[in-house]
Amino acid sequence: MSDEEKAQTARAVIDAVRRMAVHYGLWFANAAQRFGIDEALAMEQEAGDRGFSILVDRLCALFGIEQTDGMPAPLAAMDEERRQALLKAVAVNWLALDGVWFQAVEKREGMAAAKEVNDACWAWFSPLEAARIKDLAGLPEGGGLEALAGSFAHRLYGPINEQEVFFDTDGSLVMRMTNCRVQAARQRKGLADYPCKSGGVVEYTSFARTVDPRITCECIACPPDPHPAGWFCAWRFKIDRGDGKAT
Repeated sequence: MSDEEKAQTARAVIDAVRRMAVHYGLWFANAAQRFGIDEALAMEQEAGDRGFSILVDRLCALFGIEQTDGMPAPLAAMDEERRQALLKAVAVNWLALDGVWFQAVEKREGMAAAKEVNDACWAWFSPLEAARIKDLAGLPEGGGLEALAGSFAHRLYGPINEQEVFFDTDGSLVMRMTNCRVQAARQRKGLADYPCKSGGVVEYTSFARTVDPRITCECIACPPDPHPAGWFCAWRFKIDRGDGKAT
């Protein structure tokens, strides 16, 4: 086999992973559109648990890698500092993929269209992320604001953004994004804040609702709103008492 043929096979492997990721996402997106987000989350729980167990088993068998509690043994044995570095690298790449998709849509259809697609993606991704965090972190059903407070650090942006989460004097939960990788990069380039409020409302409302359906979300401020130098956006969460009011 020639060097070019070997390179072609290597490219085919990478492209197969790319196609697999898109196909899996399309299954989730279309299930959510057809059956509703809650039913799609239940389907993803079943499909994802089975599918990724099969994937790990096959890849470990192919490369002769042992498993520890269903994980590749080298990952399970990795020291925590390297594992956190790996998690951060994955998070940075997730954000990069989000950015290149936004730019691709914006280039062809304009900023307004890109924001619409972005907001629609968050409407499905945020519930999925919340559901996965609840499962991985063992958060209880109906865990209220305490469960929500413990979930933020587990989000994909957790390793690359900085946030503060606290309970206010009225009992509500407040989350402030004190350092946003995207907005900080724009500041370094002398650019205005990216106006992410519409996407943020969708993102945090659906995320909180998935953690506990009683939780309501209020935007304190998010670009293009003015905000102090100490944070980029802030959100307040309360528990709906069932009478149309929140506490």
